Amino acid sequence: MDSNVRSDGWYFVFVMLIMVGLIGKSIHGQIDGAPMSKTEQEGLYYAIQGFVGKWWNGSDLYPDPCGWTPIQGVTCDVFDGFWYVTDLRIGQIHDNSLPCHPNLEFRPHLFQLKHLKSLSFFNCIISPSHGPVTIQSANWDALSSTIESVEFRANPGLTGQIPTSFGNLKRLQSLVLIENGFSGGLPGSIGDLTHLKRLVLSDNLLTGKIPDSYGYLSELLIMDLSRNSLSGTLPLTFGGLTSLLKFDLSRNQLEGEIPSEISYMKNLTLLDLSNNKISGELTFPIQEMGSLEELILSSNPISGDLMNLNWENLHGLMVLDLSNMRLTGGIPEVISSLENLRFLGLNDNNLTGNLSPKLAELADLNALYVNGNNLTGDLKFPREFYGKMGRRFGAWNNSNLCFSVATMPANIRPFGVKVCSEVPS
Repeated sequence: MDSNVRSDGWYFVFVMLIMVGLIGKSIHGQIDGAPMSKTEQEGLYYAIQGFVGKWWNGSDLYPDPCGWTPIQGVTCDVFDGFWYVTDLRIGQIHDNSLPCHPNLEFRPHLFQLKHLKSLSFFNCIISPSHGPVTIQSANWDALSSTIESVEFRANPGLTGQIPTSFGNLKRLQSLVLIENGFSGGLPGSIGDLTHLKRLVLSDNLLTGKIPDSYGYLSELLIMDLSRNSLSGTLPLTFGGLTSLLKFDLSRNQLEGEIPSEISYMKNLTLLDLSNNKISGELTFPIQEMGSLEELILSSNPISGDLMNLNWENLHGLMVLDLSNMRLTGGIPEVISSLENLRFLGLNDNNLTGNLSPKLAELADLNALYVNGNNLTGDLKFPREFYGKMGRRFGAWNNSNLCFSVATMPANIRPFGVKVCSEVPS
């Protein structure tokens, strides 16, 4: 046998022995060692007791909560040879998740978990009938050097203000507070979270103005403050959110005009300002926002002429909802060149003129609403278009609009539109 082959063979065996030894040592250490420090384990157990009740003591867990019998909703990692909790999820996330106690409390032990990166509560704090549950006084500063994600979802019994101390969580990348009972104003300190990428505070009871400081979150990708009672105007500082992809402020009480600085959001794919009190003219340079896929401004007293905007630059648009506004003029034929358009809502405005049959050439269009306007003339869409759209084609309440194919089957005729011969001259 060649000496090189023998040498390589022995080297391979030698390496394998080392690997087996290391693996054996790792397994032996996991079984016989102390995988989690006593301080960390007690902190975790007492914290969970505060959430689910004193009946739980973890006595059925062996050898530790991160080893062979882990706690549902607890994720760990190894630091310096010991297990530490990195992710804690409380609430009805899985069928076998631990149920929350009606008198849930945030014990100080939670904030002793020195490597905690993610904390979430889902469908946990259901009703304030047993007394309000707040998180304002909790020691959030203790997590400032580790925590990256905080989420409270579907906890209507969680009341009080959003803690201002959240602004001290300097490593925070995701703050999600959805469908809770939070009230009061938005903490300006959140604007200090320079690494924040996701800010979702939707469907709460929040009031007051949006702080200017929120426009300094230069790394933010998602901002959703929808379904609250926020008031005032849009901060001019929002022009600094140049990384933003999704921007949703719908269903609030915001007013004033849309600032032109919004157009600096060159990467924006969703802009939803619907159901507010925003006014002014539809003249802000949306034609510069070439990445837009969804533009939703419906149910605002915004006026303007659609003919004055350069729609051809918004070639990626899939959803365009400008319904229930104060728009005038005609419907530009250039909209029919938006090849990706799936939803077009222009209903309940003061639009006039004809409806271009070229809209039927949009292959992905599955909903078109122009009802409640002053459109006139003959609808010249092919039968296939009416059959495809059904009731998703809304053209009713346009008294001078008609269709000319009297032999069209009743089940595909445009609802609420007369045959042209029935229209008074």
